[in-house]
This record gives sequence, structure tokens and C-alpha cells, in this order.
Amino acid sequence: MNGSLAMRKTVQAGANGKVVRLSPERFLARAARRFLPAPTDQCEKCGSTFVAREPAFVHCRYCGKMARLADASLLDQELFELRSGLRIAS
Repeated sequence: MNGSLAMRKTVQAGANGKVVRLSPERFLARAARRFLPAPTDQCEKCGSTFVAREPAFVHCRYCGKMARLADASLLDQELFELRSGLRIAS
């Protein structure tokens, strides 16, 4: 009896949940804020010009921010990391 009472409580708690509908426009607008359209010479977070251009990211050497480039290949980024010794090949 205690098991069924516990199940009823979880069902009732789930029934009071909130459904959030996702629209494609909202998702695309959020994704556009996450990526840089083109590589820059300046960090978008701190404004430092001490940045390093990687195949898929712009890496700020001052604050550590890594901004993803929109049309960059993650495969090229992986090869860059393996060849430069940033990751161990597995």
C-alpha cells in the first residue's frame, strides 16, 4: 500500500508540471548569440587583443574565454588539438 501511495504522489506531481513550447525562431536566435560569425582580433568578453585563432575557436589568452566560430569544422579543431599536444590521442 505504501508503494502505491508513493506512485500516486509522483503521478500527481508530474501532472502539475508545466509544458514549455520551443519555437524554431527562439532557438535560432539563441544559437546565433553563441557563435561568432567571423574570427575577430579582440576578445568579446574582456576586450583583450591577446587572442589565439584556432580552427574552430577564438581563444582569449587573458581571460580564457573560448568563442566558437559559426562555420568552423570541429574535425579540424580535433586534429589541431591532437597535433599540438593539447590532447592525448586515444
